[in-house]
Amino acid sequence: MSLRCDLILRDATIFDGTGAARTQGDVGVTGDRIVAVGDLGGWSADREVIATGKAVAPGFIDAHTHDDRAVLCGPECMLCKMSQGVSTVVVGNCGISLSPVRMKQRPIPPLDLLGDESWWTFDSFGAYADRLARDPAPVNTVALIGHMSLRVEAMAGDTQRAATDREAAHMQQRLREALDQGASGFSTGLYYPPNMMAPTAEVIAVAEALRATGGLYVTHMRDEAAHVLDSIEETLQIGRAVDVPVVISHHKCAQPENFGRSTETLPLIEKYARTQKVDFDVYPYFAGSTVLMPDRLRPDVPVKVTWSVPHPEMTGRMLSDIAAEWGVGIKEAGERLLPAGAIMFQMDEKDVQRIMAHPLSMIGSDGLPHDTFPHPRLWGCFPRVLGHYARDLGLFSMETAVHKMTGRVAGVFGLVDRGVIRRGAYADLVLFDPATVRDGADFDNPTRPAEGILETWINGQSAYVYGQGATAARAGRLVTRNRA
Repeated sequence: MSLRCDLILRDATIFDGTGAARTQGDVGVTGDRIVAVGDLGGWSADREVIATGKAVAPGFIDAHTHDDRAVLCGPECMLCKMSQGVSTVVVGNCGISLSPVRMKQRPIPPLDLLGDESWWTFDSFGAYADRLARDPAPVNTVALIGHMSLRVEAMAGDTQRAATDREAAHMQQRLREALDQGASGFSTGLYYPPNMMAPTAEVIAVAEALRATGGLYVTHMRDEAAHVLDSIEETLQIGRAVDVPVVISHHKCAQPENFGRSTETLPLIEKYARTQKVDFDVYPYFAGSTVLMPDRLRPDVPVKVTWSVPHPEMTGRMLSDIAAEWGVGIKEAGERLLPAGAIMFQMDEKDVQRIMAHPLSMIGSDGLPHDTFPHPRLWGCFPRVLGHYARDLGLFSMETAVHKMTGRVAGVFGLVDRGVIRRGAYADLVLFDPATVRDGADFDNPTRPAEGILETWINGQSAYVYGQGATAARAGRLVTRNRA
């Protein structure tokens, strides 16, 4: 008897997302699930893709994004991710989430990375989740609730102090409601002004809402430079206090005087990992990007402008060149550009590679989709790991690279039946060419699509085809930690 399904990928090199050795075979899909893997010679399908010489992997899971708004804007807005093979994004990172707070005026930086007040219309996470259900995103969405967003609401914008007990209790209740409505965790951005005045005790008080659900605590730590070890200690203290898993965001050792200190940070994280659950994400670049903060500019850290409200003509230019043209110092030039965004060349490549290769790492782009001239990680992160670091440099195997972008992320975030190729798993898939896959985006051409990513499927529907772009499919779903 002939067996039939909707889609068969035939004769593919299969990277199953677990880190196991690649195999050769077929993958069959019906509806939103994988129904068979192996030799499907006796099967037929409505569509068959001959994948000889090509690879199929689980759709990549971007562990760290700021796509809260982008997932609401249709397939073209998510082309930057689907063209990399990304099928699932984790939003609400660094303490910045588009819910549960309304804004009547432009939010303070870095909340404005998600847009002006016209986008801040969700007064509950339930309202945000309803929007995703009513008008589905083209990719799956896992959502965190940001401490900064909670603080601005609870403290009526007066964030340059510690919260009162009453305000912290209000934030805890808002977080608890959001978790009940489908959010998966709580994020902080203790590095940023709206969050940095929060003492450890305040964070613990708010994070207490996680205990009942086992939600994640995810953090852009207080310091990733001189006091990075102290920040790791604080982060793990918070996780222990509420007994939940911890994710350290975009782990790095920033600023030239801290180059090489991953030889200190990684053993410290390993020590704590023996007694509590801790993981970290990393992006494959030696430059970071966020809002432009003039008080933190340094002459020994080059900066490129990614956007500016008063001076959009300066987008894409080096800050030092702008300052010289204006005849002012870099701090004054930065102040003139505000509100604005920046790329900071502040890390050492050896640290990036050491952190990326570590067994506790997973890949997150930290891309900023609304920047006019974005960091190339927005369009190039995942193919860069596959092509540059795995294939060309041999930093790790292709199997390990895929695992760090699929099964490992799914395990950390508790994404049931995702991140793996096996019977019964969701049909989030990417077809790519291991010989040619590479990032097209760079610091001069940051929105150039990747090469070698041939097609991306999300919940069984084709979402992106190389050379054609995004399809009309909007098959994404809100995915909640530890829920099928």
